Amino acid sequence: MNSPTLAPNSNSTLTTTLPLELREQALFWLAEPDARLKAQGVTAMRAAYLDRQLALNTEADLSCAYQIPGRPARPELVAPLDVKRRAMNTPEGRASLIHALAHIEFNAINLALDAVWRFPNMPEAYYQDWLQVAQEEAYHFGLLADHLVTMGYQYGDFSAHNSLWELAEKTQGDVLARMALVPRTMEARGLDATPALQAKLAQAKDQAAAEILDIILRDEIGHVAIGNRWFGFLCEQRQLDPITCFAELALQFRAPVLRAPFNVEARLAAGFTPAELSAMKIA
Repeated sequence: MNSPTLAPNSNSTLTTTLPLELREQALFWLAEPDARLKAQGVTAMRAAYLDRQLALNTEADLSCAYQIPGRPARPELVAPLDVKRRAMNTPEGRASLIHALAHIEFNAINLALDAVWRFPNMPEAYYQDWLQVAQEEAYHFGLLADHLVTMGYQYGDFSAHNSLWELAEKTQGDVLARMALVPRTMEARGLDATPALQAKLAQAKDQAAAEILDIILRDEIGHVAIGNRWFGFLCEQRQLDPITCFAELALQFRAPVLRAPFNVEARLAAGFTPAELSAMKIA
């Protein structure tokens, strides 16, 4: 079922009509290649859902006719080790860091949208949670992309890597694996990395960027908590021990090895238990 309403920007390369069902529309925006338009569309989608303009079919096993995720022609995607490192004491170096963070947030929009459309038969609250995450990631992307403009650059001006989405592809067959390894591993790593990045930006006297990271850290604690919540729900539903299950999935899917430093306070705030952190050799 489609709405005759135009997409927010007629430059979209996709159809100009929007599905009136939430998960179908999440797939629509996942496939949108324009980063700014994707962020705007996700924000409008959540507002429409909260205003009860979109239905939610939790049972539909949706097929995908699009190439996903939609992404712009730039940035050029390279292997993680091939991403150029630039000195933070130069304007270009600081811009490359902001660009890397913006790319993470762009990927995070896609990850949240994928969690909404891909997995059927979850409670309604699951879809509401990941819709919220998608909208907040879109907000973060906008903040970083706008700040990049003030520095004389655009999103796409530096190379980037795709490891975050690659783990999403590996876990597309099971919502349990997705909840275990994307929010609780990759996104939780952001909780660990943010304080050091904030210190570097503050030292470089980029207070605006440091304040953006304050917002992102606050929201990302909530996003990791959502991953923890649904991982716990699925473990209970399948009668699995969360600690054992996580270790087995990390091994099976070759999740990145966790390395210090760790933001234990933020991880606890995001719902990791002391026993889980001990098993991960974090605390």
